[in-house]
Amino acid sequence: MIKIDYDKCCWKDGKCVSSCCGTKCDGCVEACPVGALERQKTVVFYSDKCVDCGACITACKYSAIRNL
Repeated sequence: MIKIDYDKCCWKDGKCVSSCCGTKCDGCVEACPVGALERQKTVVFYSDKCVDCGACITACKYSAIRNL
């Protein structure tokens, strides 16, 4: 199971707020092989879909995702 630290996450209010990503975040959501993450106003985590592979943790440039 993962936990998202929304203070560190670059996806806020439905958009990427980091200059590093060039306003287009390409990280955790794309890395997840089972669709357990989705960008809405914030990044939403669907724990029932998660297979604990860790791909999202590795893909996050901001260390905003970690295992519990």
